[in-house]
Amino acid sequence: MSLSHHHIRTTVDAYLARHTHEREQLGVLLDALDRTGEDIANRSTFTGHVTCSSIVVDQLGRVLHVLHLASGKVLAPGGHTEPTDDSLAAVALRELHEETGIPPRAVTAWPGYETVPLDIDIHDIDAHPGKGESGHQHFDLRFLFRLHTSTEVPVVLQEDEVVGIEWRPVDRVTSPALREKLLKLPLRVEPETANASALIHNDRGEYLLHLRDYFPGQIWEPGMWSLLGGGREPQDATLEHTVRRELAEEAGLDLTDLTPFGTEYATDDAGATVPIAIFAGRWNGDPRELHLTEGVMLAWFAPSDLHRLRIADTTSDLVRRHAARNPATQSGPEPEEEERLASPHGTVPNIIGVHLYLERPDGTVLLGMRHPNSAFAPSTWHVLAGHCEQENAIACLIREAQEEAGLQIERQDVELVHVVHHIGKPRNPPRMGLFFRARTWRREPKLREPDKCLQWKFWDPAALPDDLVPYTRLAIAKILSGELYSETGWPA
Repeated sequence: MSLSHHHIRTTVDAYLARHTHEREQLGVLLDALDRTGEDIANRSTFTGHVTCSSIVVDQLGRVLHVLHLASGKVLAPGGHTEPTDDSLAAVALRELHEETGIPPRAVTAWPGYETVPLDIDIHDIDAHPGKGESGHQHFDLRFLFRLHTSTEVPVVLQEDEVVGIEWRPVDRVTSPALREKLLKLPLRVEPETANASALIHNDRGEYLLHLRDYFPGQIWEPGMWSLLGGGREPQDATLEHTVRRELAEEAGLDLTDLTPFGTEYATDDAGATVPIAIFAGRWNGDPRELHLTEGVMLAWFAPSDLHRLRIADTTSDLVRRHAARNPATQSGPEPEEEERLASPHGTVPNIIGVHLYLERPDGTVLLGMRHPNSAFAPSTWHVLAGHCEQENAIACLIREAQEEAGLQIERQDVELVHVVHHIGKPRNPPRMGLFFRARTWRREPKLREPDKCLQWKFWDPAALPDDLVPYTRLAIAKILSGELYSETGWPA
């Protein structure tokens, strides 16, 4: 089974969150991810497919290169995905071992790059008619590792593909883009403290939670329901290895598919911030049959049951966010007729509003100060927005951007990043706010309708103005956290 489309998409999105200025140059990869029914993890997909490379740095700050027999080029070790690969980082580690003999246990993911590649490169591959391969592109995700031993590691070359290896100083790395990023890194660092946890769910939409021992001062979240997982150990090459080791040690669990879901942050007893990589996986077993070596018990819980548990707010929120994106695939028993919720009486038309989320490469976001005489939110900051008329939503966005700020946006450069369903007062008509990101645009914003907007200004999302439309503030926060939907103003 190929690596999931979702895993590749979330990995690329995490990379672009750090390198927003590369969105345009990675357009062909994003287009491939947007095409439905296309498996870009499969090497037979000749419109372009994913490969993964290992960027290995030794303790002298040198970078591993191999001389490939077929191309005659000196490159980082890497290659195609295989159906047995658990993750993109695992592809890079497997290729490292196959091409050079260096075992995965000899390297460790670079701090801060456990689940996110250091670089993504797109390059053309010539056709090979003898192999039945047409010309295509490789979308190469380059993962960064450090050699965590000072002793010489054994090298066993893959003789049919690799002629030799070479450890090069950073300033002689073959790829200019990679060289530039490596030169910005402190190339001698110790591994940072990091944790990994497993968000395990079943087809009924329930989540496997672990009741921790009550040892205050000795363990994290004593006596609380939590996720299975733990801290990185020196032998863990990646944080996926960490979570797999913890699952095996704590519960004897071995999941075939674990997908990176995101990174959370917690504060330890010393006040330091610790990153926690979250991996999601599906399992439909009985937790009572697992051999639990730590804690009190394991049990399944539906998201609707979390409020009655002793559980950290961050864990509860994490479960609910995952559940919102991944509805249950197996429904439970139908409720009795009298238990079914009654539908609201009558159909109420919802007003559709479009909103422009315009983000510069430095991460700042465009806001406009609304006129004091505006019927909605006078003297308040808001994104560029308007109501759909007799037109589709993207056409409306393009029109409003031109009319209000003189911005020129092309349809193919627009992507939906958030939807907020909101209502001002109980008797007000409900509104569906569609937030679209423009990947690129032409011209700088200027005042075209001074009777509606007094000023355009780019704001740091971490320091937004106090007088900002509330649902806009909510939407910006959700966009930054990668959440697609939110609600506000509705009665509980």
